[in-house]
Amino acid sequence: MPGCLPPGAPSGVSVQQPAESHYSRWQMLNDWLVQHQPIWQPAPFTQRRPGWIQSYPGLAHMLAELTDAECDALADAPGALAERASRHLPELALYDRLTSLPDLSPGLAEVRAATLPEARATDMPGRKREQAGAFVAALQPLKHATLDWCCGKGHLSRTLAASSRQPSEGYEWNPELVASGNRLAARFGDGVQIRRQDVMAQSLRLPDQVHVAALHACGDLHRQLLRRGAAAALPRLSVSPCCYHKISDGPYEVLSEFARAYDNRLKPHRDDLRLAVRETVTAPAGVRAQATTLSQWRLGFDGLQRAVRGADHYLPLPSCSPRLIHKGFPAFCHWAAEKKQFRLPDNIDFDYWLAHGMQRHAEVRRYELLRHVFRRPLELWMVLDYAVFLEEQGYRVRLGHFCARTLTPRNLLLDAVRVCGTPPTQHSRL
Repeated sequence: MPGCLPPGAPSGVSVQQPAESHYSRWQMLNDWLVQHQPIWQPAPFTQRRPGWIQSYPGLAHMLAELTDAECDALADAPGALAERASRHLPELALYDRLTSLPDLSPGLAEVRAATLPEARATDMPGRKREQAGAFVAALQPLKHATLDWCCGKGHLSRTLAASSRQPSEGYEWNPELVASGNRLAARFGDGVQIRRQDVMAQSLRLPDQVHVAALHACGDLHRQLLRRGAAAALPRLSVSPCCYHKISDGPYEVLSEFARAYDNRLKPHRDDLRLAVRETVTAPAGVRAQATTLSQWRLGFDGLQRAVRGADHYLPLPSCSPRLIHKGFPAFCHWAAEKKQFRLPDNIDFDYWLAHGMQRHAEVRRYELLRHVFRRPLELWMVLDYAVFLEEQGYRVRLGHFCARTLTPRNLLLDAVRVCGTPPTQHSRL
């Protein structure tokens, strides 16, 4: 791998050259996200009117004119919304170019062959069974023994073992899941052994010449896999990241030296990272309806608490039991006021504040539609940094989709094969 820097790379960084496509795409995404940060960073739920409306009144008017049916259609079509909004904000026309990725999934026959039959998928939800099958199919051929990182009951471990016909090991912290997973493996004669292991432990030592795979490991867990796996110079690392916001306290840190040295680098807060996974494309209709009701109630209570307290700022509420929905909006407001340690007057017009919440929800929904155009770009900004980091460590990296987003919105696959015989660079050390 050549040692020269890619075009536009920061100077003073003496690491191996990352593939130009990954670094240049990260740089382009970074600059695009920084440019539009005033639009996607503020959460409309907590603000009466987003600050960007003054700068882009035509865009705000376009959103306000959307019908509910159009909102439903555009909620799962961010590219279409970006194209429509680009009439008022031309840079959004770059959305498709910034987010397009190759399809790494093989043919339907190969996916079916890699998916555990339903008869062997005991305790494995249907969607998880299909996700594991699609993930494993995209990794073929499997040439090494595999290690399933944060494996739960070992659904991926069993799928890997059945497909590769090689032993598969799993690491899981929860002892109940470890015991359950080993019982399942023994029942079906799978070549799987699940071990209780804290993958964040500093004492962790990875086996030699093992292919580590992780399907939807969260935040610090998948970042630990990348750092540890690269430091151990393992032959292959395959990750589908999830829940990027589940990280330790403190600012979000990029992994690659190229990203760290870039002057105009985005520096998101943890709450910003939640945007990347805020999708309900796979949620049942009943769950979506319940979420809508709760959002309307929270916004209704928000207007009420501002009026009662005489303080014009948002009060965040904890999660509530779905059973509270059956008690009605007034009960919800009394519950919320108790949580925030103040008492509601006796003469509250709850119908008025419920109508206020429904109106606010209609506005917020349209502002959130625009904000959600930036979900996938923000996710790719993080994953492309991972890709550049692994290339700095001597890996050849594939990045693409391993399944349709209707099966899971978290359908990115980062697949890295070690091709360099030199030891990892200094910045990968823990």
